[in-house]
Amino acid sequence: MTKTIDYFYSHVSPWTFLGHRRLIDIAARHGAAIAFRPITVAEVFPKTGGLPLAKRPPERRAYRMVELKRWSKHLGVAINFEPKFFPADDRPALYLTHAARTAGVDFADLSYAILKGVWQDERNVADWDELKAIADGLGLDGAALVDQAQTEEVQTAALAECEAALAAGCFGVPWYSLDGEGFWGQDRLDLLEATLAAR
Repeated sequence: MTKTIDYFYSHVSPWTFLGHRRLIDIAARHGAAIAFRPITVAEVFPKTGGLPLAKRPPERRAYRMVELKRWSKHLGVAINFEPKFFPADDRPALYLTHAARTAGVDFADLSYAILKGVWQDERNVADWDELKAIADGLGLDGAALVDQAQTEEVQTAALAECEAALAAGCFGVPWYSLDGEGFWGQDRLDLLEATLAAR
């Protein structure tokens, strides 16, 4: 029976960016499926004690930067440590990817392109025109997706995923859930893989 990893993530998280493709590779190695479930931290942090970056103590912000640099070097993944358009509202990207799901688009690549937009390409992913351009760049109908993303139906469904994330124990991103067992952060991917291998 195929195992499914519930993958809760924000499109503006550097940790999601660092782990996104690695998760896909891990799932492929073990014949597991991934349920891509983007969320907004604006719905998760206030309910679980998390703070936006700007409201964290300076010591935490400083250590975050140390870790970003360590992981970027360790993984060989280039990252812009202080992107021009960060912090950014992650809800437009959330809505766009849910619109893509409604349209039957496999949005693993779309999510990666949005993440790359923030952390490598200096793109404002809170801007609808920029999101349209990112979708167009993948051969998708960006205008149609943006229009759909702004409907109440899609936005309500997207925000419902945040409640599902909370029910799964999620308090930060990325969050991986396998058979109800949670793994927080891309630095837990080795543990997730070991768990997959043992089942």
